[in-house]
Order: sequence, then structure tokens, then C-alpha cells
Amino acid sequence: MNEQAIAKAGEIIAAKTDYVGGGMEGYAVLSLIDENGYPSASALTIAKADGINWLTFASSPDSNKAKRIAKCNKASVCIASPNYNITLVGTIEEVTHPDCKKASWCDVMNDGSHWKGFDDPNYYVMRFNTERYSIFILDGDEELGAVGTK
Repeated sequence: MNEQAIAKAGEIIAAKTDYVGGGMEGYAVLSLIDENGYPSASALTIAKADGINWLTFASSPDSNKAKRIAKCNKASVCIASPNYNITLVGTIEEVTHPDCKKASWCDVMNDGSHWKGFDDPNYYVMRFNTERYSIFILDGDEELGAVGTK
């Protein structure tokens, strides 16, 4: 396993969390299985992350994403630019514990346009847990592997 590629991927993801990235530079693409069994992708901002191990996203409980997660928890996340492609495959779940929801809250969310606070009932947090990955960074080799294996 190429620890350097995994660490670089973690740095790239960290630079996109907390709504710090501008424009599409701050987004990841989350793919879920829709009600007809097809993959459906959405661009979302990463709220928090632990390297490539897990990422959180925010939405609302009545969103298509929430409905899809309730039916099938298989998911994939892709973060890409002309210089890299980080594809993560795993599972996704709703976060319900108040402390965990608070931990995923970002200061920029305080603008009131979506939620009134981390305890707002319309604040829905999704945690993606990586099982395997494919990392390609320009001037490097592609790294394939599974989380927790050497």
C-alpha cells in the first residue's frame, strides 16, 4: 500500500472540507442507488472528513439522498480535478447522535439559508465510510486498496 498516495489524498480531501473550497473545487460527487436500481450522482460539499476513512455531508431528511440511503446504503464518492482522481467505495448512513451532528456542523452553515443550527430537524447528516479506494495523482501511480488492509 502506498501510504504517500493515501496521505496526499487525505490532504486533498481535507482542503475541501468545512466549505472552504471555492466553486466546484469544494465539491465531491456522491453516487447512490436510486429507487429503480440505477446509480444517481449529486455534487455535495464535504462537511468533515478523516482522511479517506470517512466523510460527512449535509442534506435534509426529505431529500432524494435520504430516501435512497434508507433503501440501500451502498455508495461511492469521487473527488477529481485535472491533477487527481480519488474514488472511494463503501457504505453511507444517517448520523442521528446530536454530538456527531454537531461535530459535522460548519460555521458557514450559520447563515440560516438551510438550517437554524445543528439541532434543526431539517439538518440531515450522512456519513460515508470507505471500504476500498482508487487514487490517481498526476506524476504518481494509481493506488488501489481496501481500508484497514496492508
